[in-house]
Parts: sequence; structure tokens; C-alpha cells
Amino acid sequence: MKEYQITKNDSGQRLNKFLEKAVPRLSGGMMHKYLRLKRIKVNGKRAEAAYKLTEGDAVQLYLNDEYFDDVREEEAYRYIITPKLNIVYEDAHILLVDKSPGMVVHADEHGDANTLIANIQAYLFQSGAWKPDDAASFAPALCNRIDRNTGGIVIAAKTAEALRILNDKIKDRELEKKYLCVVHGAPRPGAGEIQNFLRRDEKNKQVTVHAAQVPGSKTAHTRYRTLARSGALSLVECELLTGRTHQIRAHMASIGCPLLGDGKYGSNEQNRPYREKGQALYSYSLTFRFEEDAGVLSYLNDKTFLVRNIPFVTKYFPGYTFK
Repeated sequence: MKEYQITKNDSGQRLNKFLEKAVPRLSGGMMHKYLRLKRIKVNGKRAEAAYKLTEGDAVQLYLNDEYFDDVREEEAYRYIITPKLNIVYEDAHILLVDKSPGMVVHADEHGDANTLIANIQAYLFQSGAWKPDDAASFAPALCNRIDRNTGGIVIAAKTAEALRILNDKIKDRELEKKYLCVVHGAPRPGAGEIQNFLRRDEKNKQVTVHAAQVPGSKTAHTRYRTLARSGALSLVECELLTGRTHQIRAHMASIGCPLLGDGKYGSNEQNRPYREKGQALYSYSLTFRFEEDAGVLSYLNDKTFLVRNIPFVTKYFPGYTFK
């Protein structure tokens, strides 16, 4: 038996409409059959397809496992009843979303289907902006990625043309991305640049820092500046001048200031008193810096988008004011 608790967002809709989203593999004919057989109930009682759901209702489904088998990533949007998104900006071509720490952007080895792209597609599907059953329909796609435990702005393309342009602009480094992080200690100097080489260890999913190039390494360049101090912690802004895996985490650790909560590049002993579950890192600022023609996205040139509601800033630097 599978049970759904009806929230405020889901209330007010007919039971059959809710079931279409909750169990997309269940055909209309089978749904009515199971309602008659009391294999679909509301609050433990028989219900009609036209029943209007209210907040607090419990929908019980006594259905075969085949209706709830593992969902392929490309179909996951059909199984999301209420998309969870913090939308920073949206227009006809793009969608900027503030990804919460803990959410994956795409399905990973753990098989989690409740990904950021699935929630974006569910939102666009339910709003009517995306019609996946149209053979010529473009599937909304992400233009950049952020680690599971990192929060911040992720760009989604709503059109094929926007995806093509943004992929080119990202490749040509015409997007300016800035991150906020909390680090142990105080960077010396307070502002500067870190430039060296990072080599990725696929087995351990970690990078190592090298002063000179070694086989398999790539140039990594980060600009940073200290924004505030609080006890043994510093609030630092980092700008990625290259985009390597774990670049900020490895670079800040390399100058003796590992990120708060980062067990991979930092010290568990340092992190333990703070009880943080993931690294204090947020992609909070995005600016479009187009050097060449951007076609239908030209209107975005020189526009900056910010996320100011960042939990670790509020917690450790409550008096900090974004400028």
C-alpha cells in the first residue's frame, strides 16, 4: 500500500486529476475500476473520481508494484505531484533556479529520481509551457551543474536555441559566476588569486592540487576576497575563472582555509563543533557577460541575478549586508 498526504498545494483538485499526476502509469479505465473495488481510498473510505481533495486527506493506493517501479530519469517529471523550485528568474527562453543543498541536479548512482531537472520539467509540464507528448517538443535541459551539497543558481534552457547559445557562452567563459563560502581561519592575503593545477582521482572522487602540471591535471584559477570575519570563521567570495571539479573546495583548503563542513578537503575535528552536514558553499551570483552576439538571448547581456537568502550567511554572519 502506498499513501499520499494531501498538502495545501494539492488541495482543491479532483481525486482523478491528482491520480493522473501521482500514478501516471495508471490508465483512466483502471483507475475507475480500482475506485469501484476500493483499492483506491481516501481516508480509508471509498471515494468517487470527482471527490475534491482537502488539506490533510490521506489517499491510499492498494495497487501492484508495477505502477511504482523505479522511474527512468526522462519520465520522472510525470511522478512529481508538486514541483519544489525556488525560481530566481524566468522568461520564454530560460529558467534560473536556486537549487537547495542536498538536491541532485541529475540522477546519480543512488538512483534518486527527485532531481532538479525532474522538478523543472514537472513545473513546465504542469504549467503547459512544455508539451512532452508533442514529437517535436524540446525537453528542457540544464546548462550547468552544482554538486549535491552545494546550493545556488542553476540555468535551465526552455528552448533548443537557448541551450545551444548558453552552451557556447559557458564554453567561451562569457558567464561570470561567483560563490560565497564560509572557511575556517582567515585567508592571507585577504584577497587574491589562486592558480595551479588540479588532477582528478576518479576512484576517490577527489582532486589533488599541484604547483606544476602533472599527467592528467588541468589549470585551475580562482579569484577570492574576504567579506567578513566571525570568530574562527571567514565569509569569502570566490569567482571561478576556470570551472574544475571541486575547484573552490580544493583551492581554499590549499591555502589553509578549508570550507566549513567539508569533510573531504577539510578536517572532521575542525568541523565537528559546528555539526554541518555539507560544505558551506553557494553559487549566489550570475552575470551574463556576452562578448559576441548572443542571438535571442542578447537581452540578458550585463544582467546580474543574485540569491541573498543563504542559510549559512544568516547563521554565522547575521549582520552581513549584501552589496
